[in-house]
Amino acid sequence: MSVEKVEVVIVGAGQAGLAMSAHLVKVGIPHLVLERQRIAERWRSERWDSLVANGPAWHDRFPDLEFEGFGPDSFVPKEDIANYFVAYAEKIRAPVRCGVEVKRVQRKADGPGFRVETATGTIEANYVVAATGPFQRPLMPSIIPDEAGFKQIHSSSYRNPKQLADGAVLVVGAGSSGVQIADELRASGRQVYLSVGPHDRPPRSYRGRDFVWWLGVLNKWDAEAMPGSEHTTIAVSGANGGETIDFRRLAAGGITLLGRTEAYKDGILTFATDLAGNLERGDANYLSLLDEADAYVERNGLDLPEEPEARKVEPVPACVSDPVLELDMAKAGITTIIWATGFALDFSWLQIDAFDENGRPKHNRGVSVEPGVYFLGLPWQTRRGSSFIWGVWYDAKYLADHISKQRSYLAYEPSPQRTTEDA
Repeated sequence: MSVEKVEVVIVGAGQAGLAMSAHLVKVGIPHLVLERQRIAERWRSERWDSLVANGPAWHDRFPDLEFEGFGPDSFVPKEDIANYFVAYAEKIRAPVRCGVEVKRVQRKADGPGFRVETATGTIEANYVVAATGPFQRPLMPSIIPDEAGFKQIHSSSYRNPKQLADGAVLVVGAGSSGVQIADELRASGRQVYLSVGPHDRPPRSYRGRDFVWWLGVLNKWDAEAMPGSEHTTIAVSGANGGETIDFRRLAAGGITLLGRTEAYKDGILTFATDLAGNLERGDANYLSLLDEADAYVERNGLDLPEEPEARKVEPVPACVSDPVLELDMAKAGITTIIWATGFALDFSWLQIDAFDENGRPKHNRGVSVEPGVYFLGLPWQTRRGSSFIWGVWYDAKYLADHISKQRSYLAYEPSPQRTTEDA
């Protein structure tokens, strides 16, 4: 059987894979994009029904294609985001092959390059780009055993309130997913408990500008990763036209806030005593951004309206002043636990020596320590914005330029040496 050969194989046809394809198209490098399902599949089948983008349409997009049918300040629904990427692939004529699962990538034993083994055959490539993104393997802590009798799902499996059995719901996780799911369940009439860990809590907007604008002008999107920052939980939402997350307001609306989930025994779930501290940390993050924004306005003489009500602090709810440290799950009527606890990377298919002892890629700005292999779409790959739609675009350009440079070196052939007889 003949083996197909191509210069670059990109694994994954989500935002990272398509951004990479766009830049390789621009520099004229032949490539294939392999996708095991459909383009941007995770937006369609691994997100809840009502999800919208966490950033406005003017910002969360590629620079050379706008969202059709949405205003610049709209928060685009998930299906339309997936459709956007399909349209983008068509626009750039990306060589995408859907329904092709990559089983294994190994360095060739008989020469340079890599063998890419797929469900439909083998492809040889000189370069491989792992563009499978940051949401690869759902993380569900093994705190509550399966035999406890509760329905436990990850947030990536949640679709809508009707999907769940009757009864109260515990949502574990204070990031964008956990907060939005908890609020949706509360609005549907459910009794909801929300376990809140450490988090950052930016304003949705301030003084007439969305927080993504503030992060841009304050140069925070380009912040490089600091130890621990790669795993910072961010509570922000584009739901309901975009709104600032305020946990006290959620509590006032009927959600019972809890500290970080710690342990389970004999039907009793216990929580850390950190709830008030976690909220204070989120408040400090929120207020510090307001302070920086105000200083920026004054320093640059901008005519942006003052917004003193943004600093209003809601009353401390009873569940914070007198926190629940133990919860009898049966008495609380909880039948479902939703773990909004993030994802782990899974590069088990990439069988090369390019990972540390925890399975994290060893790389510099996406350039692997294994020559010829690249990573794209990782959180904080080069900066804070790396895993966002617009941020991955710039990381992809860097990688495409790097591949182009490597190809030019390999194409070099020295001139024939002159001998004395030739003279």
